[in-house]
Amino acid sequence: MSKPKHVVVAVRGMTCEGCVRAVERVVERIDPSAEVSVDLAGGRVELTTTSEAERIAAAIDAAGYQAKVIA
Repeated sequence: MSKPKHVVVAVRGMTCEGCVRAVERVVERIDPSAEVSVDLAGGRVELTTTSEAERIAAAIDAAGYQAKVIA
């Protein structure tokens, strides 16, 4: 198993708390043990995960948002 790492993803297109919950669910489907924090106003998702950052960003993209790994 991979060592957990801190990942920051910039996300465009989130407009409400429903969007926040949708993004949280997307991440949790990929890594149920991930610690997720979504900053709606800042358009960022910070998480600690064992999954690949690009896989997380691609899943957020597939959910209808624009996501880019920034850290």
